Amino acid sequence: QRVAIARAISHHPAVVFADEPTAELDTNTGLQVVALFRSLVEKEGLTVVMTTHDPNMIELADQVFSLDNGVQAEQVVTV
Repeated sequence: QRVAIARAISHHPAVVFADEPTAELDTNTGLQVVALFRSLVEKEGLTVVMTTHDPNMIELADQVFSLDNGVQAEQVVTV
């Protein structure tokens, strides 16, 4: 996961699509990944589009779209 994330951000893209970026990482490493994304969002204007099953990620997001059987069920703006 860490190598894929490093590869994704190495070219300074405007948008990163991250599919379960903290899956299969230990808690500390997962928190480091989230902190890195948050830092890049704040300092470089990066947009991160993330899929996750972790409800704890909601508090870190500016916008949340929840899906139910592939259909948008809810949209929440948290900013």
